[in-house]
Amino acid sequence: MKDIFVLRQRELPYRVIDGEPVQVSFSSEDVFAKIKEENIKFLDLQFTGLTGRFHHTTISTNMFTPKQMKDGLPKLDGSSILGFTSIDDSDLILKPDPSTFAVIPWYEENKTARLLCDVYWGAGRGRLSRDPRGIAQGAEEWVKTAGFDYSAWGPEVEFFVAPWSQEGTGYPMGLQEGYYPSTPSDTLTPFRNECVNVLSENFGILCDNHHHEVATAGQCEIDIKYDYLTNSADATQSYKFVIRNIAKRFGKIATMMPKPISMDSGSGMHTNVSLWKDDENVFFEEGQDGELSQVGRYFCGGILDHANALCAISNPTTNSYHRLVPGYEAPVYVAWSGSNRSAIVRIPRHFEGRDYAHLKRLEFRAPDPSANPYLVFSSVLAAGIDGVKKKTDPGDQVKEDIFKMTKEERRKHGIGVLPASLGEALLELESDRIFLKPIFKDEVIDKIIELERKDQRDIAVRPHPHEFYLYFDV
Repeated sequence: MKDIFVLRQRELPYRVIDGEPVQVSFSSEDVFAKIKEENIKFLDLQFTGLTGRFHHTTISTNMFTPKQMKDGLPKLDGSSILGFTSIDDSDLILKPDPSTFAVIPWYEENKTARLLCDVYWGAGRGRLSRDPRGIAQGAEEWVKTAGFDYSAWGPEVEFFVAPWSQEGTGYPMGLQEGYYPSTPSDTLTPFRNECVNVLSENFGILCDNHHHEVATAGQCEIDIKYDYLTNSADATQSYKFVIRNIAKRFGKIATMMPKPISMDSGSGMHTNVSLWKDDENVFFEEGQDGELSQVGRYFCGGILDHANALCAISNPTTNSYHRLVPGYEAPVYVAWSGSNRSAIVRIPRHFEGRDYAHLKRLEFRAPDPSANPYLVFSSVLAAGIDGVKKKTDPGDQVKEDIFKMTKEERRKHGIGVLPASLGEALLELESDRIFLKPIFKDEVIDKIIELERKDQRDIAVRPHPHEFYLYFDV
């Protein structure tokens, strides 16, 4: 079945022509032609820090040259970007990727476009090892050494939109009753429509579905069509950028915080993955249980085997672990299944048969949108390929609702539990990091642990407001 991944280009933008997604390639020459043709005044040079924050600097197009496009621009102090460099060695270069050119529609007076950038050391010292986009690009090359052509990724990014009505003019919903309500209860349909239009028409990011999510207070999801690893991470970062800016234009604020509201569902970034070779999805095998191939089972085994360590990357904030609790659809238990959403890895089974082979995938349900997508996809790939190489069997799938099992029943099924805090997750990563070595340098992992440990300690030494309710009069 012909799909976007049989194409040889790996640039970001897409256009839909006669219902089919077609990649649009921008060369350096194309970018300069578009700047002139569309009268672009400024260029936003965007890049992602180690912790997943999106950064930018803006340059005038009348000073931008083809040589700068090729060699990069000396515009970055690495010591001012959390996790990049020390102050005594901080000269970095931003190299724009012409394939990521997009016109930013909300700058109406001074027309502005953006380019995503790769980060390099100055003085010809090569790529910065802590550049998340470079890590993802390295992962794409590494997967070929494991015998596959590429991996495909489809994140499901959830988020909240505020403020909420304080005048009684809204349509209230009960806790955890926000899934797929019709209008007028779903007041955010026009907002999401605009987000999808901008993502598709301006940024070339295809979205095939959007809806209100389970949580009550403005929780949304817009689904991005699956893509190559770096493309998908680029799209996820661009998605967050667009969502936040469109929300501002609607007089609202969007947050990717995993658990902003107590006693209601948090926001996840369920991550769908498949491996491909010779234009075939190697996770699909007709006649097998769930049509999941042995390679797919081993990949699943690798994720389960390293799930606790992965949490330090896929759930990198203290707030992440307020989401990972039983009773709110978020995964807590290390198990896999088909349609069972209480397992950490799910094998979606909406359709079966060879006509739908391209949709066979694993859904890793732990990640949340506070995570850096470049690092999440790369680390999950490392864990899965480790499972393939070691032939790690995931065991039997669990078909029962794990949330309703007793501790003894979980023990009999061999079901483990995810870390209950960021501190626990960091201990797991410190003791289980060898599987990441093919993609991540040790100093990158060390820096991730250092930065997250600081966050964990900052929270640990501060009283929580709810503690005053519990203990003020002791």
